[in-house]
Amino acid sequence: MHLCSPAHQLARAFSISLLALASFCAPTVAEPRHAIAMQGEPALKAGFERLPYTDPAAKSGGSMRYGVYGTFDNLNPVIVRGAATTARGIWFDPEFGNLVFEPLMQRSPDEPFTLYGLLAETVETDDARTFVEFTLNAKARFSDGKPVRVEDVIFTTDMMKIPGVVRPQYTDWLSKVARIEKVGERGIRFTFNEKADRELPLLLAGLPVLPEHGFDRETFERSTLQPVIGSGPYVIETVDPGRRIGYRKNPDYWGNDLAIKRGVDNYDAISIEYFRDANAQFEAFQKGLFYVYGEGNPRNWQTNYDFPAVREGRVVKETFQTGKPAGVYGFFFNTRRPVFQDRAVRAALGLLFDFEWANANLYYGSYKRIRGYFENSDLSSVGRPASEAEKALLAPFPEAVTPEVMAGRWTPAVSDGSGSDRKLMRQAVEALKAAGYSITNSRMAGPDGRPLRFEILVQNADQSRIALGYIRTLQRVGIDAEVRQVDDAQYQSRKQAFDYDMLIAPFNGTLSPGAEQRGRWGSASADAPGSFNYAGVANPAADAMINAMTAARTREDFVAAARAYDRVLISGQYLVPLFYIGEQRLARWSFVKHPATTPLTGYYLPSFWLDRD
Repeated sequence: MHLCSPAHQLARAFSISLLALASFCAPTVAEPRHAIAMQGEPALKAGFERLPYTDPAAKSGGSMRYGVYGTFDNLNPVIVRGAATTARGIWFDPEFGNLVFEPLMQRSPDEPFTLYGLLAETVETDDARTFVEFTLNAKARFSDGKPVRVEDVIFTTDMMKIPGVVRPQYTDWLSKVARIEKVGERGIRFTFNEKADRELPLLLAGLPVLPEHGFDRETFERSTLQPVIGSGPYVIETVDPGRRIGYRKNPDYWGNDLAIKRGVDNYDAISIEYFRDANAQFEAFQKGLFYVYGEGNPRNWQTNYDFPAVREGRVVKETFQTGKPAGVYGFFFNTRRPVFQDRAVRAALGLLFDFEWANANLYYGSYKRIRGYFENSDLSSVGRPASEAEKALLAPFPEAVTPEVMAGRWTPAVSDGSGSDRKLMRQAVEALKAAGYSITNSRMAGPDGRPLRFEILVQNADQSRIALGYIRTLQRVGIDAEVRQVDDAQYQSRKQAFDYDMLIAPFNGTLSPGAEQRGRWGSASADAPGSFNYAGVANPAADAMINAMTAARTREDFVAAARAYDRVLISGQYLVPLFYIGEQRLARWSFVKHPATTPLTGYYLPSFWLDRD
């Protein structure tokens, strides 16, 4: 074992500076490599021919049409003002890919957390990961033909260091960098400070690179609808604000010959149509106005696909298996609000959501209940007693995890499916009374005499439907709750400013939880406008478990930290968990084709192609 391995863990435990640690660790020779993995080795060796989930016979050409729900008013994807309303596809789009901006290295959806060279042809770091150095590909060009330079990377990081201008996670990552310097003509080196962790080289590798000549430093924070310049395979061709954005394939795209780009980006043009109404969106798909439709509602999957194109085989319904955890979906308590600051109150309210009734009556029994934050994976703590490694991690926080969760016995309440389970309602009432509440004139009131009242903010009719089912039970025990459905623009604005009592929201599942968890559940993001910390969590135990995940060197240490983290969040009762489906469901017009191999994280739209023959 390398001398620095246990020492590095001690550094994390006792907050010793990584740079100080490096001074007495035996040095490790750093070598430029084609890829970097969070743990272990990249699956693909240097010189690989293509990604395994692409098809070398994929056809090129044609115009792909996508349809999405919502709106947009900005084309700069990194600023806070556009964090929720940036046009789809420009950057970091989990469905459509990076059409305009590109990262230094590209993440593989077929591995938990591995990145391969893109704008940077190599990456270099030491065993302790006290620095990372990237060497840019000499062929890399922006769409206007100008080279991608180290100065562009520095410009990007300069902009991302400004608090309140860009998304909080970027500022957080760069706060862990002590020094950024140019090395030679094409190299850029990031030297880390004592706040850094082992994930930081990968996070920096995933940063977009913006052209310095394409932006004005003085006006960078302002949203824009003028087409922006990137290095990606597509350029913005048309912009109809809030309604449509069109992309055209760049015939001079610099990365066409890269192995990581073989079999992807197969269209001559891409258009993304926006719909303010979910019904109108689905009707447009039925008419062939766009070509793929990811269906997340099992009720719709059962009942809405009896239109002529399906019966005639022109639209295909298909399911895809995925190795990702189920993700998180639920009613988020905004703990910044006094009404939800007591964990016991949140736990009591969680008893009043009747999953069994909702699943049977709204969703044809198609869903499974979410029980934790890594459901359907080996990272989940549910049903597993805490290991000795987990107990050691949690020892400094004796109140953070309830005994039931520590023992692996906790699960959400199971109702009788009637929609008015008296046993659970009694349990909830008794729990609220224990927290100082009482029922007066058929209204639940707190210790101060004020009624227990809150609003559930929803974005669409589906969310409204499930919220109304929840409210029906809440009202039966004297809780005054109501649903507020607003248009997309208002919803995004209120969500970004944490202007809600409760809202329904999802988080995608991930095989490699790490620094992004700080933006969802970390103390640093609790009051950062535009962050994804919807619940306002500021829990030292959660922060410590995130640090343990990002410091882990072995799979065993990582799993222990993730399970301990899962226990902390479950015990915190930060949301009322909803449900998940253990597969992906996609409807597509039959001329849309895809590779035979599905990557670990599910279907990958950038590898699809059109074949109308």
